[in-house]
Amino acid sequence: MPKFAYVARDSKGTKITGSEEATSADELIGRLQLKNLVVVNIIPELKEQAVAVTLQAAGRQRRYRHYGVTGDDLVIFSRQLATLLGAGVTILKSLDIISKQVYSRKFYNVLKELQKHMEAGLSFHEAMSRYPKVFSELWTNLVESGEASGNLAVVLNRLASYLERRAAFKRKVISGLIYPIILMIVGLGALLFLTVKIIPTFAELFKGFNVKLPFLTQMLIKVSFFIRKGIFGIIGIIIVLFFIFSRYIKTKEGRRRFEQFQFKLPLFGEFFRSLVVERFSSEMSTLIESGVPLLYSLEITEHSVSNSVMADIVRKIKEDVREGKPLNSSLDKSGFFEPMVIQMVAIGEEIGELPQMFKRINTFYEEYTETFLVRFTSMFEPIMLIFMGLVIGMMVVGMFLPIFQIASISGG
Repeated sequence: MPKFAYVARDSKGTKITGSEEATSADELIGRLQLKNLVVVNIIPELKEQAVAVTLQAAGRQRRYRHYGVTGDDLVIFSRQLATLLGAGVTILKSLDIISKQVYSRKFYNVLKELQKHMEAGLSFHEAMSRYPKVFSELWTNLVESGEASGNLAVVLNRLASYLERRAAFKRKVISGLIYPIILMIVGLGALLFLTVKIIPTFAELFKGFNVKLPFLTQMLIKVSFFIRKGIFGIIGIIIVLFFIFSRYIKTKEGRRRFEQFQFKLPLFGEFFRSLVVERFSSEMSTLIESGVPLLYSLEITEHSVSNSVMADIVRKIKEDVREGKPLNSSLDKSGFFEPMVIQMVAIGEEIGELPQMFKRINTFYEEYTETFLVRFTSMFEPIMLIFMGLVIGMMVVGMFLPIFQIASISGG
C-alpha cells in the first residue's frame, strides 16, 4: 500500500505534519477530515524518494569552495528548496539533500542546524530566525507567510527571483562604476609619476644654468618637492581621515547626515535617491505578492531597506497606514517620492493591483539607474581625458619654458 506524507491544520490553525499508508490520496484526505483537520498538502513519498535519489547522485562530486555564505549560495538554496517542495519532498528531507550539495562549509553547518531545530519542534521560519546573519528578516517573514498559506514553494520561487534581480542589479551598478574609477586611478597615477620622477629630473638640470625660472616652473618644482618629502605624511593623513570618517558614518547620526548629503549632491543626488526607491519598491512588490499584509510589509522593509533616511520615512508611512490613511497619501506626505510613484500606488490601491504597480515602479527605477550609469560613463571619459590633457600639458609647458629661455639666451 502506498504511503503519503501530509500537511494539515487543526481548528486552532496549528500545523500538523505526518505520513500514513492509504490506497489513494482521496482516502487519506477523508480520513484526516474525520479528525476535523484541514488538509493543506498530500505528498506521495515514492516521488520524494525518486527526487532525493536524483539530486543526491547529482551532488556526490561537489566539494566546499568557500567558507562564508554568499548571495549566490542563498539564490541556489531558495531555487533548490522550491523545486524539492514543489515536487513533494518534505522540508527536512529537502534540507538534508541540499546540504549535500552546497559549496559553503558554513552554509552546510547552518542547514544541519536548521534540521536539528525543526526536529526539536520549531517551524522553518523560527529555525531560520536563529541565523540573522545568514537569513535576513525578509527571508524569515516570507517563509512564515509561505508556511501560513501552504504555498512555501511558490513564495521561495518569488524570493529566489527577487534575490537574482538584486544580484543582477548590483552587478550592473558596480560594472558601470568600475571603468570611471579605473580611469581616475590611472590618471592620478600618471600625474603622480610625472610629479615624483620627471619634474625632479628637470629641476636638477635647471640648477646648472644661471637663469631665473618662470613662475609656473617654480610652482611645479615646489609642489614636486613637497609631495616627495611629505608623501608618507600625506598618505598617513589620508588613512587617519578615512578611518575617522568610516567610524563616524557607522554611528546613527553620522550615517544619517552622510545619506542626506548624498541626496543633496548635484547630478548624483537623484541617482542615490533612485537606488533607494528601487530597493523599496522591489521589496514591497515581493512581500505583498507573497501574501504579507501591507502593514507588515512596511515593517519588514523598514528594517531591510539599508538606508536610515528611507527607514525613517517608511516608519512614518507605516504609522499613517496603521491609522487608516491610504498608502499613496502617506508617500506624498513624506516628500521623498516622485509624483509618478504616488500616482501609480494610488491606482494600484484603487484597482487592487498594488504588487504589480510596485513591480512597474521597480522596473522604471532599474532602467533609470542603468541609463544614468551609461550616460555618466560616456560623459566622464572625455571630461577626464580633457582634464588630464590640460594638467599634463601645463606640466610639460612648465618644464620646457626654461629650456626655451636658455636657448634664446644662448642664441642671443
